[in-house]
Amino acid sequence: MKEKNKEIYDVFNYRYACKKFNKDKKVSDEDFATIIESARLSPSSFGLEPWKFLLLKNEKMKEDFKEFAWGGINSLNGASHIVIVLAKKGVTADSKHMAHMLKDVKKVSGEVENIIKEEFHDFQKNQFKLLENERALFDWASKQTYIALGNMMTTAAFLGIDSCAIEGFEKERAEKYLSEKGLLNTDEYGMSYMVSFGYRDEEQPVKIRQQLSEVFEVIE
Repeated sequence: MKEKNKEIYDVFNYRYACKKFNKDKKVSDEDFATIIESARLSPSSFGLEPWKFLLLKNEKMKEDFKEFAWGGINSLNGASHIVIVLAKKGVTADSKHMAHMLKDVKKVSGEVENIIKEEFHDFQKNQFKLLENERALFDWASKQTYIALGNMMTTAAFLGIDSCAIEGFEKERAEKYLSEKGLLNTDEYGMSYMVSFGYRDEEQPVKIRQQLSEVFEVIE
């Protein structure tokens, strides 16, 4: 096996959902910047990046989150960094976000902009049926954020940093709390997940997965 291939295998075998973090050991600013950069550079459908990342540093808010983030209590008790990931709502061909991405970020010409919008509208309406309700639109955006999640956790593992993806929270209560703190406009964003980073204070469990033959099939 080539050294690079082995290194990739080692990284994925190192990563697991850490349940107990060493609260006295912190991720360096440089390493965390690399983790977040891996999220920013992640791919997304049509390159629309329908996400936002909130770093939760406030200790009082961490305590408050324990009331409605049951799946994150272990992380909130010891992880070095807690990131709340938001997904953009209402991303359509005519949305402000679409206009921002095409004009301000990608800086495409008017003619190209119209072509992209037409293709995106057809994709949403006819191919994936995303315009039938707001939840379908949000779920599509939320799926994009999970690409960034995978990249963040893999990057962390490459740096010898542990992580835990967290979906165990009461979404409405968490969003209401952030909204009341002025940190979330619920008309624009919804919570997708949380993810924590730090250093393990426990033995890593044996990684158990299905056999490749159960999940992979070659179409000749």
